[in-house]
Amino acid sequence: MVAPLTVADERGLRGHSLDTQLRQVFYGLPPEKVREMARQVTIEAGRRRLVYVREGKEEVINILLRPIVVMRDQATYFHIASLALLNALKRLPDLYLHDFDVREAIPLTPDEEKWLLENWRKSHHENNPVFGRLDAVVDFTTAMWKESLKFVEPNLSGIGGIHLIPNCDQVLADVVLPMLEEAAPDLQLEPGPDLRDMFLQEMTDHLEAIGRTGGTICFIDPKYAEDGIAELDPLIEYFGQIQPETKIVHADPSELYVRSGEVWYEDTKVDLGYRDYEVRDLIQMEKEEGLDIKPMKILFRENRIVSSLVGDFDHKSTWEVLTDPRFTEKYFTAEDRHYFKRHVLWTRVLRERRTTDPEGETIDLLDFTRKNQDILVIKPNRSYGGDRVLLGPSVSEGE
Repeated sequence: MVAPLTVADERGLRGHSLDTQLRQVFYGLPPEKVREMARQVTIEAGRRRLVYVREGKEEVINILLRPIVVMRDQATYFHIASLALLNALKRLPDLYLHDFDVREAIPLTPDEEKWLLENWRKSHHENNPVFGRLDAVVDFTTAMWKESLKFVEPNLSGIGGIHLIPNCDQVLADVVLPMLEEAAPDLQLEPGPDLRDMFLQEMTDHLEAIGRTGGTICFIDPKYAEDGIAELDPLIEYFGQIQPETKIVHADPSELYVRSGEVWYEDTKVDLGYRDYEVRDLIQMEKEEGLDIKPMKILFRENRIVSSLVGDFDHKSTWEVLTDPRFTEKYFTAEDRHYFKRHVLWTRVLRERRTTDPEGETIDLLDFTRKNQDILVIKPNRSYGGDRVLLGPSVSEGE
């Protein structure tokens, strides 16, 4: 007897079949065509400003030639699961203020906590803007693709990729797909939704929500940094082409000032800011460089910053709030808990304590960590870029 395939199985097999077809077509291309494809992709990437700035010099970012394909129903499911997590994360400032156990799981510095107390208002409950990225891993090509989706950590403010992702998609659509479709006319692929349009819609919707429709948007980031991904200026250029009626400026936080109760950049009044700074960065700059943080405080307090103060809860330890029954059963619905249990990696702040394991059993955390080194990862709660990450299977017990 053969058990019938579930709908999820059938979708996974279709994804596997599509990926296999794409591999076969790609690897069947003549070498000279692949070389020409690579040359054109590099040219087009440079033209579209897909660059990384290193020591003041621009380097064109390499793009994987063979596209990774996602079925529409897979993308829809990822969207639903992501919204469940994002809506839960939006509640963290209130949970932090009312639950000391949450404060232990997501520790803010005293200065950050003071900033939260001073600038988190009732208006944020009704309109709580967050434009973030939820880092995850998934295998698109297996029948168990839903089960393979695991969220690794949240990034809730100043995210990278708003310019890069849609332009990478478009480079592949313009250069690679025509060559693939010439070899396999029945292969029909298209770019995903344009993240730039989603971002601009989020900003303009929030301007309307706070009663500043048509106001000026200010990108606030390390404007004069010599290293990093150059995204914001190309974004401003793109938005100027598709929605010229919306004024967008680019400012370093040191260039903002207050006049008559309003925040200004040069001779332009700022109605809404998109930030690429954590609050702790601003606090440090105030202490070490004398930065006037009053303009940023006004924007936060008046709910005129994307992302809101939720962005400062993008600790890896937020996953503890979503995976520990003492929080999930108290604050979240059964549907929420379903998505958390299925897709959020078990995470705990590592210290001498008792907690629950992935099965909900009470454990001594340090003892559990020693015994299960081969399946665990230890990493700093608030760092990034692979800093001090320890993969249990690849390090000694001493490490």
